[in-house]
Amino acid sequence: MDAKKEVIGPDEVWAFLQSGETVHVASGQKILSFNPDKTNKEQLLNKATGRTGNLRAPALRIGKNLYIGFNTAMYGDLRG
Repeated sequence: MDAKKEVIGPDEVWAFLQSGETVHVASGQKILSFNPDKTNKEQLLNKATGRTGNLRAPALRIGKNLYIGFNTAMYGDLRG
């Protein structure tokens, strides 16, 4: 999914994030990993959305995992 071309607004973001078993979010130099549930909903939404409330780009699904935002190390790990 190209989150720049296919905008996922605030109402749809949580449903999208719950579709992943694990959500990895780039936050500066850190990579935060979440198992989306009600206990971390607010924190996960805070990290996975931008100022407008839309899903941050890029957003990538590989199997049951979601990767949100850009971090060189996170995408480097995916290449193997």
